[in-house]
Amino acid sequence: MTRTPNFLYVGPDKAGSSWLHEVLLKHPDVYLTPAKDLYFFDRYFDRGLPWYLSQFRDAGEEKVVGEVCQDYLFHPEAAKRIHASLGQVKVMVSLRDPVERAWSSWLYGRKHGVFAETFGEALAESPELLEHGRYATGLGRFLDLFPRESIHIALFDDLVADPQAYLDAVTDFLEVDRMPLDPEDLEARLPAAKARSIRIASAVRRGADWVREHDGARIVGYVKRSPLVHRVLYKEIDKQQTRPDAADVAAVRAALGSEVDALDRDFGLTLRESWGW
Repeated sequence: MTRTPNFLYVGPDKAGSSWLHEVLLKHPDVYLTPAKDLYFFDRYFDRGLPWYLSQFRDAGEEKVVGEVCQDYLFHPEAAKRIHASLGQVKVMVSLRDPVERAWSSWLYGRKHGVFAETFGEALAESPELLEHGRYATGLGRFLDLFPRESIHIALFDDLVADPQAYLDAVTDFLEVDRMPLDPEDLEARLPAAKARSIRIASAVRRGADWVREHDGARIVGYVKRSPLVHRVLYKEIDKQQTRPDAADVAAVRAALGSEVDALDRDFGLTLRESWGW
């Protein structure tokens, strides 16, 4: 019998979602879809709920059944669709300094030939770099439908500082046993990378999008998780050697300052202080 999801990570991107997916896949009481990012509640809602539920056909008696998808937080209809389709599920976000998140997203896009060559140009030409930093707006849509206690707000900085404590907070929220991390998972492995060949990396990305469009999310998931694929396509760069300049940092902070203030006010956080805004 197909299980109905009772847990969703809804965003944002570049805030530890891939690490979280890989780790929770190992938990005996948690079933996640092998493919991260099904994008059902934003891109593919027209496929219908039976299609979505079929993605969980391999779930057994696990206490938690869910999906990690980084974009649901930002789609204006996703929260309503989730509530109407699944009811009162548990929801999680992992918040990262919007400047750092936008910068990381730009680096990721550049290695696939997506964004403009400079961060400043990309901020002007690609609205999603800023829109995906509107955490308070996105969370507000979920709070309209889900009780506050069913929404777990994690911080990316906590993942970097102490992955085990970060995971413990997640498993406590999910009401499953804590799970000691493997040694290789104790490091939040989040290095920036660049493509060995932008042309090849871009072609691979377009191919993955085509496969996903044709109901091949599981294939995409298995390929994306392959260390061999990453070694072949990308090489690590030192993020400290190149950083956004002061004008770009100021632009992001000016655009999203009200969002950070709303998070501090409405959720009892101190992000403006901890992020140095």
